[in-house]
Amino acid sequence: MATVPEVREQHPLRRYSNPAVAFHWITATLVIVQVILGFAFAEFMERGPARSEVFVWHKTIGATILLLSIARLIYRLNNPPPPFPPELPQWERVAAVWNHRAFYFLLIALPLTGLVAVSGMTDNWYTPLIGGIPLPVVPGIGESTGDLSGDLHVVLVFTTIALLVLHIGAALKQQFFDRPGRMAGRMPPFQPRTHEAVVSDRSGAD
Repeated sequence: MATVPEVREQHPLRRYSNPAVAFHWITATLVIVQVILGFAFAEFMERGPARSEVFVWHKTIGATILLLSIARLIYRLNNPPPPFPPELPQWERVAAVWNHRAFYFLLIALPLTGLVAVSGMTDNWYTPLIGGIPLPVVPGIGESTGDLSGDLHVVLVFTTIALLVLHIGAALKQQFFDRPGRMAGRMPPFQPRTHEAVVSDRSGAD
């Protein structure tokens, strides 16, 4: 007599996909390194070869973040993130959505304002990156415009730091303090605290 196969209850997707997780943590690591390098050469290093080398690394990582953020945005538009748990309050949903939108804006605006600032400091058509790779500058940028863009760049840096603090605080709250089953485990390596959170490898992007 044939047995009826067991039907397992289906659960909503709760976890970001592997590409989304990779985009998230690589970008996060690069941003932290970028902030450290930026403060190092701007505040703590005297002019000289060592400072110039750090600045070249800063430009290189900035260009990498720009390309990575554009690729990440394209991926997200084609791979929507997992849905919010139904029990998540509306204000937390709105805050999460706008926090991510602000990050996408900053991760693209920061390298661009930095490039404009550098463009006002050089007479060449390019600025060198690590390995001598030439990064084309924005033509027609004068020194005053470059300085203004540099000031805006600094403002955006501190805005990014503030958002990072909020983002990390919210993630820790969701993982360790919120009621189990809400948002815990959405971003590996954090793990869900209940059996209800299902790992999905098919869709989602931070």
